[in-house]
Amino acid sequence: MSIGLRVAIMTDETGWHTGRLKKAFLARDVNARCVDLAQCRIDTTWAAHGLAIPGFGHDLPDAVFVRGIAGGTFEQVTLRLGILHALRECGVPVYNDARSIERSVDKSMTSFLLNLHGVPTPATWAGESAAFAQRVLMREAAANRRVVLKPLFGSQGKGLRRLGTNRRDGTLAPLPSLRASGQVAYLQRYVETARPGFDWRVLVIGGRAVAAMRRVGGKGWIHNFAQGATCERAPLDPVLADTAERATRALGLDYAGVDLIPSPRASGNGDDEKRPLVLEVNGVAAWRGLQSVTDLDIAAALADDLLERRLAAHAPAALKTRNVLR
Repeated sequence: MSIGLRVAIMTDETGWHTGRLKKAFLARDVNARCVDLAQCRIDTTWAAHGLAIPGFGHDLPDAVFVRGIAGGTFEQVTLRLGILHALRECGVPVYNDARSIERSVDKSMTSFLLNLHGVPTPATWAGESAAFAQRVLMREAAANRRVVLKPLFGSQGKGLRRLGTNRRDGTLAPLPSLRASGQVAYLQRYVETARPGFDWRVLVIGGRAVAAMRRVGGKGWIHNFAQGATCERAPLDPVLADTAERATRALGLDYAGVDLIPSPRASGNGDDEKRPLVLEVNGVAAWRGLQSVTDLDIAAALADDLLERRLAAHAPAALKTRNVLR
């Protein structure tokens, strides 16, 4: 199946992750090449399919692994996602594809889909009205709750602000300007956890939870690995695994890093790890921290899932599409 196959690893930077992926594909006799989406183009004069992918001549890759999409203007990001959409239209399996990445990158859509599919997640509000956001903040504060203001797009715990009643003098801080968040208020109910605080990162590949870690500590109440949290191996109990898998299915992702926290409704008698809430679902998930605490070769597992499940499922349709284009 893999003899002579060529895979494009879409990334705006090379390093540890792409090195691991290339090694895993090479071990399976697959030629994997890193490609920057910013260097790809739609070109209807180039070939019958109308796409130019650097390093592949007039041909298309047999499959695409999306490792990173660089930020840019709205137009630039739209075009880069458009390239991924176009590859799918040409019968090339894209792992994860553009539609699922769009769902996971937009935190408001992630929250909407999790709620729609009955996946437990904190109460969330997203809109353009600062007045409504202020009313949410006041209502939550009146119930002795706090909220977190998050950028709609972002990762690694950057740009998060916890809002609510000032614990020192009891006054309610006003809602910050929404200018830094693009005039959009994305608010999520803050969930108190035990001290030291922690969350889970669960990696789901091909619909199955395969590894988990606890991220403990970090900068205050933010537990991202990039914010200084310590990674610890965590058991994948059935409910934690099932919740992460349901979240991944809700967004239509091939693989995902799912962030979860204990439910505040847990009884405190051992139920904490049995009723988690999903905070975020990362469709372009990093796994360096998780790899440090698991024996699973994550890059190998990802390569196998792409080749054995996604590419195998798309092979007949891809061959038919290629023949039509020729």
